[in-house]
Amino acid sequence: MKMINITLPDSSIKTFENPISVEDLSKSIGAGLAKATVAGKVNGNLVDAVDLLESDCSVEIIRDQDHEGIEIIRHSCAHLFGHALKQIFPEAKMAIGPIIENGFYYDIDLDHSLSQEDLEKIEKKMKDLAKTKYRVIKKVVPKKEAVKVFKERKEIYKLEILKEIKEDETVGLYYHDEYIDMCRGPHVNSMSHIKAFKLTHIAGAYWRGDSKNKMLQRIYGTAWNSEKELKKYLNNIEEASKRDHRKLGQKYDLFHFQEEAPGMVFWHPKGWTIFRILEDYIRDKQIKAGYQEIKTPQVVDRKLWEKSGHWDKYRENMYITEIDEEHANEKRVNALKPMNCPCHVQVYNQGIKSYRDLPIRLAEFGSCHRYEASGTLHGLMRVRQMTQDDGHIFCTEDQIEEEAKNFINLLSEIYSDLGFKKYDIKLSTRPEVRVGSDKVWDKAESALENAIKKLNLPYEVSEGDGAFYGPKLDFVLTDALDREWQCGTFQADFNLPERLEANFVGEDGVRHRPVMMHRAILGSFERFIGILIEEYDGNFPLWLSPIQVVIMNISDKHAKKTKEIAKKLKSKGFRVKLDLRNEKITYKIRDHSMQRIPFQLVVGDKEIENNTVSVRARKGQDLGSLTLEDFSKLLDKNIKSKEV
Repeated sequence: MKMINITLPDSSIKTFENPISVEDLSKSIGAGLAKATVAGKVNGNLVDAVDLLESDCSVEIIRDQDHEGIEIIRHSCAHLFGHALKQIFPEAKMAIGPIIENGFYYDIDLDHSLSQEDLEKIEKKMKDLAKTKYRVIKKVVPKKEAVKVFKERKEIYKLEILKEIKEDETVGLYYHDEYIDMCRGPHVNSMSHIKAFKLTHIAGAYWRGDSKNKMLQRIYGTAWNSEKELKKYLNNIEEASKRDHRKLGQKYDLFHFQEEAPGMVFWHPKGWTIFRILEDYIRDKQIKAGYQEIKTPQVVDRKLWEKSGHWDKYRENMYITEIDEEHANEKRVNALKPMNCPCHVQVYNQGIKSYRDLPIRLAEFGSCHRYEASGTLHGLMRVRQMTQDDGHIFCTEDQIEEEAKNFINLLSEIYSDLGFKKYDIKLSTRPEVRVGSDKVWDKAESALENAIKKLNLPYEVSEGDGAFYGPKLDFVLTDALDREWQCGTFQADFNLPERLEANFVGEDGVRHRPVMMHRAILGSFERFIGILIEEYDGNFPLWLSPIQVVIMNISDKHAKKTKEIAKKLKSKGFRVKLDLRNEKITYKIRDHSMQRIPFQLVVGDKEIENNTVSVRARKGQDLGSLTLEDFSKLLDKNIKSKEV
């Protein structure tokens, strides 16, 4: 009899005489592991816990608290929803129920329009079913048998899906007592793993996403491994709603949108102040890091976009303009630039470059226009006009690693100053369709990976997710509500220098192509400011606050002195608001507290007599009376330290 050798993640080997399921393997290791097991990963592929291991293989046990385990729980929760729904509405027809970020949805065909009250009933039924901890039975059957099962149940959408499966293929059926669903899996082997979930909302969705088809009801839900995780997520969702940058933008008078310019921001004085502070800050950092700032045209002839490849690949997202024939001898087609890269190559191409000149680092706060579908626009987060902190480094292949390391250090410093201490790095490697030789890709990928390793930073590899023109590093921020935002990027490009004929004279006297590194730290200023608004809930750190200090008089007789103090603080470079309104001081303090202004100064008889100001911080702390000089030092110290 041939023995079955199973290699575990710690390289230990367990040997069995007969085939064994993943869940029985976990039992042989320990009771605690067995209880937590929801699936397995065999030779890198996810399988159900009930699947048999019939030959030598490597196996990783997937537990309910693992990332992949939680996704399996979410997928199984969609099946549990179907089970509960059919008990309450037996006439419902089930369509598809995939997992999504933090949860799942299920599309259903039901004549009854579901209400929030219905969701509560279904959710209660789901909880009752989950408490029974029933076993989920998996059966792999021929397509013909699956068709028979769903014909009997009149599940027309499942039958539509089965039409796409070849006649000789098998289908995975999951039996939840009397409810049957169809899926590739894996799924939990027992409802004991389904502990914490909530149905969140209802939306509409066309079958197959085609408006010619019937509109279905889409029910969304979220699922977690524990009630604690679920509660935290729901609290974050509620808090995110309160912090919606569109609401706060209106509340704090930062910006607005209107239908005459969809997806384009009307910045108000306070919002534009934040924009300029960020721009000046990034500019100073980049210049110190060896970048030269440039400015390139907004409108560029289509010939350049054809040469760069954007006309073929990106035209549907570009704003096209034409010069009227009445004002020109020939009709000329231009485009508002959707990105800055081709224009930066034009700057590089002016004059002969030597290997001694490299690396050349160019930066631009470039205003770009991209036509995004109206349904995708979302405040500052998705716009049609954006300003990027764009930069391009022209270097040799041997310089990629050092430039990547320098960029990561710069990005880390900036993110830290902005209050983001944690970010993740994703290294995206060569896709199947790409330009450049494997030798060049090997060198570029190794250079990016070595740069991360030398900085001793954790990262994950996204196989095949690189751009067709080169590998890239993406930098993903995690905000105060545990949401992830991909902002920074560092990309190697072997394609554009070739298309736009960029070159340099090497040490050998021969012309060579430089590697073009695309890089951004904030990405879009608009989007990043939206992130900052929600991150700080309007409580911007002092150095970023559009108004740093508000100065108020108690009565009209204190107005002159109040104006003098405001003038002195403004002369020192502080952003000051003067409030001489004929209102009670308590009203003024409450008003400015709601506007989250960092410091409030009050001037009355006592302050004039002692040549001081009464200082109040935005969280309500009374800092007492300070001389103007001492208060200025307090501001300077806070601003220089970038305190959050």
